[in-house]
Amino acid sequence: MPDLPDGADNLARAVALREVCKTRWGGRFVPAPATTSGHERLRCHSSEVCDLCAWLVQDVGYIFATLVAEERMEDGVTLTYVFQQDSSGSWLDVDVLLDPHERSVPSISPLVHAADWHEREVEDLFGLHFEGHPRLGEFVLHEDWPEGVNPMRRDFDPARALEHRDEQAAWAAPTIVTAPGAFAMPVGPVFSDFAESAQFLLETVGEDVIHTIPRFFYKYRGIEKIAEGQSTGRVLLIAERFSGTAAFAHGLGFCQAVEAILHCEVPRRARALRTLFAELERLRHHAAAITAICGSTALAVANSQAALIEEELLRLSGTVTGHRYLFGLVVPGGLARDLADEHRPLLQAAIGDAAGKLNALYDMLCVSSSFLDRLEEVGVVTAEKAMEYGLVGPVARASGSNRDMRARFPYAGYDTAKPMIPTEHEGDGYARLRVLFREAEQSAALIHAVLEALPDGAIATEPDRTRAGAALGTVEAPLGAAFHWVRLGESGLVERYRVTPPSFTNWHGFHLAAENFAFQDFPIILASFGLSNAECDR
Repeated sequence: MPDLPDGADNLARAVALREVCKTRWGGRFVPAPATTSGHERLRCHSSEVCDLCAWLVQDVGYIFATLVAEERMEDGVTLTYVFQQDSSGSWLDVDVLLDPHERSVPSISPLVHAADWHEREVEDLFGLHFEGHPRLGEFVLHEDWPEGVNPMRRDFDPARALEHRDEQAAWAAPTIVTAPGAFAMPVGPVFSDFAESAQFLLETVGEDVIHTIPRFFYKYRGIEKIAEGQSTGRVLLIAERFSGTAAFAHGLGFCQAVEAILHCEVPRRARALRTLFAELERLRHHAAAITAICGSTALAVANSQAALIEEELLRLSGTVTGHRYLFGLVVPGGLARDLADEHRPLLQAAIGDAAGKLNALYDMLCVSSSFLDRLEEVGVVTAEKAMEYGLVGPVARASGSNRDMRARFPYAGYDTAKPMIPTEHEGDGYARLRVLFREAEQSAALIHAVLEALPDGAIATEPDRTRAGAALGTVEAPLGAAFHWVRLGESGLVERYRVTPPSFTNWHGFHLAAENFAFQDFPIILASFGLSNAECDR
């Protein structure tokens, strides 16, 4: 591909990409529909997809974002591999069309490792086989699901009970450690407190964890299947509720996809307030994550102090928006509720107070040697591995990545309220903690900036709901980049809803931090990642 400088015109890049693909693979360039603004599209045969995707990642600098599978009537299954490029701010979709009887496609995972779990998920839910994938089989659907049942296929009826479901089916973990004295210690799937179900098998021959086997989806809810044929309002309720601690971010991602399809322009005041509420959610979320880290290291006082900050932010959210977790606030076209004038000084004072308390807590933690001993050089994820696995959010930024959807692909009011992206480079638990504190500080600063320049005007516009099409909504949720793919039919109902939350992306790389460290480090490493099991079990 011809060399193009950073920031080069996207049309020039698209033309260059088209010409190279014509020459090398014969893949034809397909202009993106208007509903997927900013996305270019390449369509290729399944036999070309591995070479094409590897070239895009390794030579052109694209980053794998998500994989969307769609079965549309008699057309068979379409696989859409979505890539992003930070340097040019561009998006690229690679489409592979399979005929109705084709159930096999080459796996890109050996070349683009970030696609690993995405292919395993599609294999379970759609019944496709990815040739060359190193490990397919039991993943989303556990052993009690009958063989050959794929809940995302059109012929699957979610209203009918499954026949011959084996409630006592056995599961054998794919262990690899065979040395004398080796054993696998299970952690979970049942946890105390409020943690959702997940299991981690820690293989060892001594005190250090050699191999980690994560197992999720004990509470697979099939929200993407439930969304089929539903109204956008109904699906918005699902988007907000599959991960309550990031309800606003996921609701916003869904709404932005719908707005792109409907060509809906959100009012300036609503865009600014969306930024404010997103940062309020991030601030509260990070206070909770810091609480968990303090608790994992048995710092009872620090744990209580951080928990009080989280509770104060929850009460503030409830006062100014009507809901502690910001449910029911975002809607296609804007917001359902305005920020009252009398709440502005309250919000400014409370956010300043929370930021001050977090800074004081950070200063105390930084001089606690017993606390630092449990985090420094523990749970390390290198920059190379973070990039290879496509990690996102604070976890990736603690390993040197500066990727953030708010800065790379600004949405809502982030084109004017520009965030500073804090990064660390050690990749250990302490680096992840520092990123959380610095991002919380940034969130407080952004909230103040929005309040000082909050425009007047409407908070919503009624979209034209007669349009059909597909679009990708992207947001920087508290845990990282979240992708919401939506297709609306001519009737205005949702035909396909695909969610890639940051926890799904980051759990894929969690074993990198857990391996080669002691058993007693595991709960601290787990807390430093701060991921959501429920967000993964969608």
